[in-house]
Formats: sequence, structure tokens, C-alpha cells
Amino acid sequence: MLDLALFSTTSVLLVFAGTALVIALVGTRMAGLADTLADRTGFGEALVGSVLLGAGTSIAGIVTSASTAASGAPDLAVSNALGGIAAQTMFLAIADVAYRKVNLEHAAASPVNLGQATVLIILLILPVMAWAAPPFAIWGVNPLTPILVAAYLVGLHNAHRIKQQPMWLPRQTNATRDEADDETTDQRSVWLLFAIFMGMVSLVGLCGWLVGETGLELSRRFGISQNVVGALGTAVVTSLPELVTTIAAVRRGALQLAVGGIIGGNMFDALFVAASDVAYREGSIYNAISDRTVFWMALAILMTAILLLGLLRRERQGPAGIGWESVLLIGLWTGGAALQITLG
Repeated sequence: MLDLALFSTTSVLLVFAGTALVIALVGTRMAGLADTLADRTGFGEALVGSVLLGAGTSIAGIVTSASTAASGAPDLAVSNALGGIAAQTMFLAIADVAYRKVNLEHAAASPVNLGQATVLIILLILPVMAWAAPPFAIWGVNPLTPILVAAYLVGLHNAHRIKQQPMWLPRQTNATRDEADDETTDQRSVWLLFAIFMGMVSLVGLCGWLVGETGLELSRRFGISQNVVGALGTAVVTSLPELVTTIAAVRRGALQLAVGGIIGGNMFDALFVAASDVAYREGSIYNAISDRTVFWMALAILMTAILLLGLLRRERQGPAGIGWESVLLIGLWTGGAALQITLG
């Protein structure tokens, strides 16, 4: 077992930065593999982005949340999850800046992404309800935790149904990007591609554990609150795969994969809270978190609702060459981060 208390502060910071670099580099490769698998399997960019890429790039975060919850740090565990969702939604706005042709939400129109954004709001509201309810746990687990997992699975099934039998279709314009516009030329077998992808997922998961341990140690040494370390430290680092894979997917022209990867990753990130509740052995984790952690829940819900409206409105070009929702998302995350840092 790694005892970081024996390491110097410089060494801990180097481990934290090193794992962040590995996560970012591996994440870049994961986007290309996911895009190829989307074409080769026929499941589509939005669905593969939400399930395979979304869950794969989120593995570091769930390991971080579960390990820190098991260490008795509920605020760090949950704020890592919710801070990650907020940061990743903001990353989509950064990708919108990188895609200069038209507003990303206009070009990446997909009924699957609309459905999953709606499910994500439901997944984020459930922990708020558990936090507001009287403390209750069975064997240390709140009854809402299995409901949260079930809601996620129902959401995935719903996304598959929407993909197979869409009852709503986006209006096609000359700026709408279709999945058929970027067919893959990679002829490696699907199983080989999947095995390579899972190997990368394992590496990212190991890095996620290291991020959680170093983040907890840095919180102790510098006296920084778990909320700040979780929402702005470990959450951003473990979300780096989403940032690099989203920008990489946009550059490849796989726009639905980019948007689906963020929304699907956020859905999976909502399960971090469920995993943290199981790992936290002192009762229901929902009743152990502070109001400042709940703030990140509310911020994530607000940012997701704004993204959903942007996907529905499909504005071609907004202020500063990006969609209005991207401007709001960047502003909300920046404001929320500044507020949490000010509070200490």
C-alpha cells in the first residue's frame, strides 16, 4: 500500500502532475479508437461516445471517488464527481471554440444526445433528494443508490431505443455533420481495437487511484478544503481524458462522438456518487456531505439544462463565434470555481 505521508510535498506534486499527463496522453488515443469502433460496429457515434468513450474516460474519476470515500473523505469523493460533470460540460464549450465552422451544438444534432442529456438531469436530481431527506441507510448504503444505478441503465436502454427507432429527427442543414461523413479506414479487428481500448482504460483507472490518493494528501498538507480539492483539483485532472478526446473527436470531424462522449461520460460520472456511497462505511454519504458540495450538484444541473437547450435550439453562430450556451457554460464554471476558491 502506497503511503504518501512518507513522501515530500514536491514528490506528491510530481506524482499528481505525472498522472495528469498520462491521463491526458492516453485519452487522446482513446478518441480515435472509439470513433473507429463506432463505424466498425454500426452502433453510431452518439451511443459509442456515451457508453464506451464516456465510461472509459471516466474510469479515473470513479476510482478517485470510491477510494477517497473509502478513506473517509465524503466531500472530496462527491465533489470530485459533481465537479467533474461541471468541468466536462465546460470542456464541450471549449470544443465549440475549437470548431470554427459553426456552433458545435448545431452541427452535432442527435436525438440520442438529447435523450441522454435529459436522463443526466434526472441522475443529478436524485442525489439532491437523498441529501434533503432524513438520514437512512441499509448496511451503510442509502436506498437511493441502487435506484440511481437503475436509472442509469434505463437511460442507456432508452438511448439504444432512440438510436434504433428515432421518433424525432433533427432538421438537416448544410452545416449538419453526419456520421457517414468520416468513415474509418482502420482495418484491424474489432476485438483487437476493443482490447487496446480496455488496456488504456486500465491504465487510466490506475492513474485515477493515484490522483485520489495524492489529492487527499495535498488537501491535508495545505489545509485546503475537500470541496476545492475535489471539484477543482482531482475532478479537473480525472476529466482531462474528456477534454482531449472531445477536442480530438472534433478535429476528426466526429462531432456526435464528441458531444455524446461528454454527455455519456457525465451520466457515468453520476454513478460516482453511488460508488462512493457503497465505499463510504460510516453511513449514507448523501447525509455526510456539506452544503458546498450540494452547490456543485446544483451547478451541474444548471449547466446540463443550458446544454440541453443549446442542443434543441441549434443556433448556427453566437457571440464570439460560438453558441450562446457555450458562453454561459464557461461563465458559470468560472464563476463557480472562483466562488469556491474564495470560500477556501
